[in-house]
Amino acid sequence: MTYAVPEMRSAGASRRKRLSYATIEPWLYLSPAIVLLIVVLVVPLIIGISYSFRKFSAFKSEYVGLGQYHAMLSDAVLGQALVNTLWWTVASLFFQFFLGLGLALLLDKPFIGRKFVQAVVFLPWAVPSFLSGLTWAWLFNPIIGPLPHWLFALGLRSDPSTSILSDPATAMWGPIIANIWFGIPFFAITLLAALKSIPAELHEAAAIDGASPWQRFSKVTLPFLAPTIVITVMLRTIWIATFADLIFVMTGGGPAGSTNTVPVYVYVSAFKSLDKGYASAVAVLLLGLLILYAVALIAIRRTLVRHV
Repeated sequence: MTYAVPEMRSAGASRRKRLSYATIEPWLYLSPAIVLLIVVLVVPLIIGISYSFRKFSAFKSEYVGLGQYHAMLSDAVLGQALVNTLWWTVASLFFQFFLGLGLALLLDKPFIGRKFVQAVVFLPWAVPSFLSGLTWAWLFNPIIGPLPHWLFALGLRSDPSTSILSDPATAMWGPIIANIWFGIPFFAITLLAALKSIPAELHEAAAIDGASPWQRFSKVTLPFLAPTIVITVMLRTIWIATFADLIFVMTGGGPAGSTNTVPVYVYVSAFKSLDKGYASAVAVLLLGLLILYAVALIAIRRTLVRHV
């Protein structure tokens, strides 16, 4: 009995040491990724937010508090950029999603040449966005590009010598069409993977019960796809809303600001007007709007997961 107490204390200390190490061990494995995230994400984010409280000139900067945010309230160009961003995001997302869903449903069925079709469908995702913008700008060029003449032949344009990129009323459709072509593979790939995870027995049981193809899609396929749809729509919305490459390459935000979205406005303010403080404030505004959107979509996804 004299030696029992020290042995019990030693065993307890050893157990606590193992538990402490087991708690710390996962963080040790994650530490390289955490450090990388802090360096490339958290630190630039903090610096960018701090810039939004300063006014920059050619050789100095000064603290202005919320002055940059007050200036945004009377900025008509920013208001138009927000409207353009909404239009650009919603139109691109709508066509990307439904065309991607249609291709995923098509590629989920066996047919001759499916592998070749898959390669062609996924090809735009491998093309750099800058090169995509240059290619589509050439296609819309009224002198060397074919699209203005095709649109004229279809009766959609009255004059083949003008490009839709030079008309403020139609200029946004150029980058939108290019973005639809560029983004369809994302939805096709992710939704096709989700379709492959649906048990075939469910469709077979529904068919035996006399369900029509639409009923099988709406009652079996769609509920299983719903969580994936929500998360892919959220991610793609964020990417489109912050995507400036295609617009900047194809139109530069013109003509007359008709394609000037918030990311393009941020770039122009920071690197052409050299007003990094105001550009940072606009970027923070866009960040806040996208965070609110993401929180709402995640709440919807949790609801859908509970009901599937």
